[in-house]
Amino acid sequence: MKQEGIELQYMDRALELAATARGRTSPNPLVGAVVVQGGKVVGEGFHPQAGQAHAEVFALEQAGDRARGADLYVTLEPCCHHGLTPPCTERIVAAGIKRVIAAMTDPNPLVSGQGFARLREANIEVIVGVREQEARYLNEAFITYITKRRPFVTAKWAMTLDGKIACASGDSRWVSGARARRWVHELRDQVDAIMVGIGTVLADDPFLTTRLTKPDKKDPIRIILDSHLRTPPTAKLLHSGSKAPTWIACLESAVDRSSPLQQIPGVELLPVPAKDGRIDLQVLLTRLAERKLTHILLEGGSTVNHAALQAGLIDKIYCLIAPKLVGGASAPTPVGGRGRSLMNTAWLARIHGTRFIGEDLLIEAYPKSGEGEGTCSLD
Repeated sequence: MKQEGIELQYMDRALELAATARGRTSPNPLVGAVVVQGGKVVGEGFHPQAGQAHAEVFALEQAGDRARGADLYVTLEPCCHHGLTPPCTERIVAAGIKRVIAAMTDPNPLVSGQGFARLREANIEVIVGVREQEARYLNEAFITYITKRRPFVTAKWAMTLDGKIACASGDSRWVSGARARRWVHELRDQVDAIMVGIGTVLADDPFLTTRLTKPDKKDPIRIILDSHLRTPPTAKLLHSGSKAPTWIACLESAVDRSSPLQQIPGVELLPVPAKDGRIDLQVLLTRLAERKLTHILLEGGSTVNHAALQAGLIDKIYCLIAPKLVGGASAPTPVGGRGRSLMNTAWLARIHGTRFIGEDLLIEAYPKSGEGEGTCSLD
């Protein structure tokens, strides 16, 4: 086996390790590390959650004395600053690592390039860019959080083959099949928060919890976009028994400290300034980032999807297409609002991948920016 192939193999393992902590590390990135001595893996590790040891530390501890003269494969540039934990660069130097192979540079300005510089200063060979594309995909939420100072927003919707998210009557149970619905709960388990509009709360009265059987499942924070505080105090998501809090984003002018919503345990009002008479989503996302949220799952409905798309705040789209048709001119579609009047001003998207989940087709796409009037931009 060629050396290049061995590097890819070990980096693939490091990426696999990093991914096991999805939804658990915010505001930190997902990181995996593998120590290789004499062509054999002698240590592995991943960062389990913020405040705990980093991936490199776990891998070096497992390797012990076998780390001296070994190679370290890591999915992200090792940190070189004192945060909640000591610098990983010093642990790497002390362990006697001979070579560090990293997938990508850390976008965090506290680290960016400085970690590699410290390692080279200690005469450690550094190779950067092995499986970089895969590493950036793994940490797309963290990269957005650092570079744009807001959470990464994934919009998810399920629709019929004729593009409807519900019947004209409003009935939407269920558009997608059982396997696809389970996948949605797995997705919820991997994000920091779910965001919905008040229309979804009033129409569907959802719990917005993660209904999985695994022991370490978690419910994300529930965020309701409710400009005028119309959320009923009896709404199911306010009394789901979940440990996850519910944050209700409303206009500053709508805040009423005597509201019965304030008396419900786990409920917090988030006053946000208005923009065109509605919640300013950019301001809200900035404030959510200040509270260390890095990844939000936007579950609609169509009015909220349009507002976020119009503001250029959707980073990824998961579209589930069910093999059924319901018709109806008034049946809702995933993106409402006024829409575009000309096809050449349509929002553009790049298809990243497709796959079947049961009988439903999943499309993963990224809205494009900087390509004509109909693009998602942050302007």
